Amino acid sequence: MPDTVAPKPGRHREASLYHALHGAGAGLAGREGLSPEAIREAARLVFEASELPVWRRSGFWTTSLQELDLDDLEARAHAPGALPESVRAGLPERGGPGAGLAGRIVQVDGSVVHVELDPRLAERGVVLSSLEDALRDDERAREHFSKRLTYDRHKLEAANAAFWTGGAYLYVPPGVAVAEPFEIVYAIEGAGVAQYGRSLVVGDRASDFRVHEHNLAGSFEGQSLHAGAFECYLHEGARCRLAQVQDWSGGEVYDVSTRFVGVGRDAYCHWLPSLLGGRLVRQHLELAVSEPGGDMAFRGLFFSEGEEHLDAFAVDLHETGPSGGDVHWRGAATGASRSSFEGLIQIDPGARQTHTYLQIHTMMLSPKARLDAIPSVLVSADDVSASHGGTVGELDESAIFYMQSRGLDRASAVRLLVEGFFEPVLTELRDEPLEDLVRAKLAAKLAHAREDIEAYATTR
Repeated sequence: MPDTVAPKPGRHREASLYHALHGAGAGLAGREGLSPEAIREAARLVFEASELPVWRRSGFWTTSLQELDLDDLEARAHAPGALPESVRAGLPERGGPGAGLAGRIVQVDGSVVHVELDPRLAERGVVLSSLEDALRDDERAREHFSKRLTYDRHKLEAANAAFWTGGAYLYVPPGVAVAEPFEIVYAIEGAGVAQYGRSLVVGDRASDFRVHEHNLAGSFEGQSLHAGAFECYLHEGARCRLAQVQDWSGGEVYDVSTRFVGVGRDAYCHWLPSLLGGRLVRQHLELAVSEPGGDMAFRGLFFSEGEEHLDAFAVDLHETGPSGGDVHWRGAATGASRSSFEGLIQIDPGARQTHTYLQIHTMMLSPKARLDAIPSVLVSADDVSASHGGTVGELDESAIFYMQSRGLDRASAVRLLVEGFFEPVLTELRDEPLEDLVRAKLAAKLAHAREDIEAYATTR
């Protein structure tokens, strides 16, 4: 077995500046001598040699998974069937495949239970299936699998690579343009679940399509886990609008996930995650321009409430130039929640003529909440332009007074200010049903934290 797959023993503790993905696993699938099956075995060795991780970031905060009872969780299996009503209720209102939707794949707990694809797209060569089936039947899937994802950075990353089940695979052939979105759904129905979801999306040359991922949980007491991995590869001239709506707030869900998007020559990706709830959420989101002429827009929003803990790490990586980038995130925290966002621009040696900008704007809505926003730049090339900025704000009492003087009550004024704060990012979804869903989730969270927000605003 190659040296790159040797396990790292002991407890994982990290306290250095954040960085782009690197480690064992990336690029190994498809190479002679290391199949997807071999990656499972190598990751299992790392999993068995590791303890649950503790992350300490730059002196600002600590994220610990020591309270997670991993031994009490299982990858619960379900039989295929119709779309569960609990899942349907959590999705945007739109028609099925061929009537407002290109296709949909749903994984509940540890099993893919539902797959549907517009037959007209299947005739044009589009593939939507479980990842398990794809790795058995589709050579393209094996060529792209784990092309950039790692498995040795910590125990739960290794767990995903070793134990993933079901999964989602989407392939869009050369020159195929699809206006309606594809939906990938991961749902957790109850406590005691370990969901190791893994998705692979491939956009071939000059394709044009949309992908929406939804993370849903029912209402339950007790722990569950989503240790997810997502990878998307856009070939020459491909274009993709990628959105994620993550809301585990119905249950005590721990979410530790890694997501990677690779942009090829003259390709483009617009990526907008909405991170809206979970007991503890730690996500690494990396968008990399890997070939000349690639461009991207990296948007995102997050909202934490109650006792939730959220860590988001967004990496804008430029491996070659010329390339372009634009990163804009917005977030808010209420209750006694703790949110942290670290955004990194990384420009590698040789990535000349790269132009990118990162901004993060946040809003404190509670005296007990904690919110950190850390933008950073790591440049190893000349002839580039890269800059960043960040703000942490509060409700503007003068704006509230002005809106009250125009007839609004205080609660309505506060709601409009917070919703307006997110609008510049939210409208970039450019999908009305999805925008309405995210707005409704934000409104529900604001209503839940109404008393806390109003009490905080009146003391400022």
